[in-house]
Amino acid sequence: MNANIARTALRAATRSSARRVAPGAARSLSIAATARPTFTKMVSAAAKPSLARGLKTIEFSEGIPEKVYEREDWPLEKLQDYFKNETFAILGYGSQGHGQGLNLRDNGMNVIVGVRKDGASWKEAIEDGWQPGKNLFSIEEAAEKGTIAMLLLSDAACASVYASVKDKMPNTHTLYFSHGFQITYQNETGFEVPKDKDIILCAPKGSGRTVRSLFLESRGINGSIAVFQDVSGKAFEKVSAMGVAVGCGYLYETTFEREVYSDLYGERACLMGGIQGLFKAQYDVLRANGHSPSEAFNETCEEALQSLYPLVGANGMDYMYKACSTTARRGALDWAPEFEKACKPVLEKLYESVRNGSETRRALEFGNRKTYREDFDKETDAIAAQEMWKVGHKVRALRPENAAKGL
Repeated sequence: MNANIARTALRAATRSSARRVAPGAARSLSIAATARPTFTKMVSAAAKPSLARGLKTIEFSEGIPEKVYEREDWPLEKLQDYFKNETFAILGYGSQGHGQGLNLRDNGMNVIVGVRKDGASWKEAIEDGWQPGKNLFSIEEAAEKGTIAMLLLSDAACASVYASVKDKMPNTHTLYFSHGFQITYQNETGFEVPKDKDIILCAPKGSGRTVRSLFLESRGINGSIAVFQDVSGKAFEKVSAMGVAVGCGYLYETTFEREVYSDLYGERACLMGGIQGLFKAQYDVLRANGHSPSEAFNETCEEALQSLYPLVGANGMDYMYKACSTTARRGALDWAPEFEKACKPVLEKLYESVRNGSETRRALEFGNRKTYREDFDKETDAIAAQEMWKVGHKVRALRPENAAKGL
């Protein structure tokens, strides 16, 4: 596949964009949901009548109905009134704690953060405007003050931290997760499930940084929501509202088990691990056959990430075939089944490894090492040292937007 694909695709995209109007019943539910007003605009518009559309049941594939909740179901005034007596206690200030916490704060919620005092996360929280003694506390203090405990700690630390504070949470009626890991793999994590609390999940489909950046752009990320335990009888209502409050645009109903299976599976395959492996294999074959480093990188990574993948994301794979040259489409159509055949046994093996807990045990063992950070840095340093990514660093520096900055 060569650069002509990108040029042809871009021309086709320009021609077709004006004539492609999706019917109302098939509105795009893409990862960046339709624009939501900024916080300032939301406040000024809060008193206006809501155009809430309610719960939707959509057949994304024929005969398989799925429930989808929309943020328009929870206009800001309604959201603030619903949670007016609640205190969100975010335990942990990693990627999701950062993104969801700031979005809750900007949406006018009463939110506090609990982290280890004077640690790296404590300092980062202060840089983000959280104030010690006002809305920034130790984990123990935050747990005691919260009514909804948002357990956004690392998978390795969550069970032990919760065990240390569970008897100091007199006001907490709800445990909130953004991953089904602790509940689904209780035998591996040792997480003690309380019987007297709602247990809910909202898993934004992206990193916490993306959750935050899309919120600041007046957009909304997709999220999955689930209820494991409904003591109050209102857990689904609560989690759909929380999904909107933390910055999601559309919310898809799932279960704790399905969320964690698909998440662990995806990040090891098409989202990260599989992509790294495929990129590396293609680059190495090109280099072994005499192609220059820059040519191998451009034909493997740069064209894919900068040109083709965004078009697939915006328009679908069938569109990509129609937008490229006849030579490219013929070759891609012929070879796609070969890759599917080669990859499927590996992917089936991976899914079983997720389902039987092997991946969980491996992740917990690694995450609980005293040398975790050093070991992780060694592995990522090794990736950065690969010729492909060293070349990529130089190629990215030549992009017009980076060259102008002298990067």
